[in-house]
Amino acid sequence: MAESGSNAIRFGILGCAEISRKVARAISLSPNSTLHAIGSRSLEKAQTFATTNSFDPSTKVYGSYDEVIDDPEVDAVYVPLPTSLHLQWVVRAAEKKKHVIVEKPPALDVKELDVMLNACKANGVQYMDGTMWMHHPRTKIMTDFLADSQRFGHLKAVHAIFTFLADDYFLKNDIRVKPDLDALGALGDVGWYCIRAILWAANYELPKFVTALRNPIRNDDGVLLSCDAALHWEDGKIATFHCSFLSHLTMDITVIGTNGTLHVNDFLIPYKASEVSFKTASKCWFTDKALEWTHKSSEQVVSTDLPQEVLMVKEFSGLVDGIKFRDLAPEMKWPTISRKTQLVIDAVKVSIDKGLQAVEVVY
Repeated sequence: MAESGSNAIRFGILGCAEISRKVARAISLSPNSTLHAIGSRSLEKAQTFATTNSFDPSTKVYGSYDEVIDDPEVDAVYVPLPTSLHLQWVVRAAEKKKHVIVEKPPALDVKELDVMLNACKANGVQYMDGTMWMHHPRTKIMTDFLADSQRFGHLKAVHAIFTFLADDYFLKNDIRVKPDLDALGALGDVGWYCIRAILWAANYELPKFVTALRNPIRNDDGVLLSCDAALHWEDGKIATFHCSFLSHLTMDITVIGTNGTLHVNDFLIPYKASEVSFKTASKCWFTDKALEWTHKSSEQVVSTDLPQEVLMVKEFSGLVDGIKFRDLAPEMKWPTISRKTQLVIDAVKVSIDKGLQAVEVVY
């Protein structure tokens, strides 16, 4: 609920996907936003969704996406639709001067994403993808550690993993395994987070080239269910990631520097929303006769009053407020890192399709 006296950014949501429940709650909890409208292809479905999730009675319910973006009171829209529909609805929303948060992956390839980003830029609206962990205060503290030349040093390697064991229903029916809905499969879904984590650790410096690793797994429709890749930089840095719908729930990042190491075991969704942790180690070595380490890694705990999805909405709404009420320009950080993530996604896919050839990443 918006704070008294603040400019509440009014959100509309396009679609009733499961993730919409989480973001709708975030919009309601954020101090500078309010949920103004929900739209679905069916008015009945939208009404059921609003009732089931106990939306405020003042929330408008529409039987189409067009009605949401045509509503003159909607400032911003959240787009949780299948990836194949993002291009159409992000562009239409931008042309209606609506600011946009779009679920990841934002596009099927960078060409589509560029059309979306150009539409947002041409219409002066803020763009952001829905990578929530980027907005957690833990991320800023970890960023500071990676930037510390004494404690961390120079980046040498990153390893990222995001996997979960999908059940049979998911593997047969979820939109993320359907070629006409989310053709990038595990690479676009869980792989997006791994690649974003790697780029974050590398201060968003793009790798020179990427190479998909052996044995990517596809379903009968050709959609990726599991894959791995290596990223290479000209200065010798290397990163690897593993993403899969076929392995136990794992959300790990390991970042290795010349002087220190960072470990995170729940980077995407914290074990506990209000209190998270990460481990760092600096200038470790062995004791005499290499019987044990000189010292072990230390755990740092970070507390927050608001979950990361609320902090994402809060930050986005603050940017929209600046554009709408203070004549500020859209923040270009978010479209820039979104595009870089998409470029690496594209390169990994090309490498897989070309029999694991190395593929250059060109900005």
